[in-house]
Amino acid sequence: MRIALAATCIGDALFPQAPQATVRLLERLGHEVVFPPGQACCGQMHVNTGYLDAAYPVVRNHVRAFEPVLDGEFDAVVLPSGSCTGAVRHQQAMVCRRAGDEDLARRADAVSRHTYELSELLVDVLGVTDVGAHFPHRVTYHPTCHSLRMIHVGDKPLRLLRAVDGIDLVELRDAESCCGFGGTFALKNAPTSTAMLADKVTAVKETEAEVLTAGDYSCLMHIGGGLSRLRAGVRIMHLAEILASTLDEPVEVGGPGAHAAEGSAA
Repeated sequence: MRIALAATCIGDALFPQAPQATVRLLERLGHEVVFPPGQACCGQMHVNTGYLDAAYPVVRNHVRAFEPVLDGEFDAVVLPSGSCTGAVRHQQAMVCRRAGDEDLARRADAVSRHTYELSELLVDVLGVTDVGAHFPHRVTYHPTCHSLRMIHVGDKPLRLLRAVDGIDLVELRDAESCCGFGGTFALKNAPTSTAMLADKVTAVKETEAEVLTAGDYSCLMHIGGGLSRLRAGVRIMHLAEILASTLDEPVEVGGPGAHAAEGSAA
């Protein structure tokens, strides 16, 4: 397959190892990955904070960048983010219709039907759960809210992780509870967010895992910040990084592909 990568804002600005690992993984599986150069934000941040008018040109740009998938220029669009995938599927067409642009809304809907979160692409489209990864570390997985409740990835990330050679995958208590991030929710409702984060950090520490993984670096950033303030020694890594790690080309815990949840806050 020829797959277009949407790197996401947080991937571009803060955690490029997630989109980079996505490319390495898909290319190792024999697929071609392309990077549409006109891409920018999907518009989620604008919509979630109520700036729907400002979201419209952002959504228009996203659709223009990825609508070649409708003409067969590439076969699918992949996002290493459940929240951004949710925005593409559930927000973009709404923004366009609100702006009175029904044509763009139809195109946004069409693009969304070819857009997949990474675990969806691997399991549902490519039909693989064992991607040939090797990661001999103790890992726990946090299912982020948008991936769990908005796009319903279910147990696909766990199926992929269970197939990783050498992994010691430990169940996270109350895994489906929100970590308290929610974008600007963490700023506007700081006391509530902090309480939710404290519960999540406690559950992560109980696992004695070396690595906390998820499909969204935004939530990992939030939880990692909480762990860092406790000097917990847990590393945060995107699902793509673990799946991209092999025996011949390992992603080292604590190496360039991992961020420590210790010392100062993330």
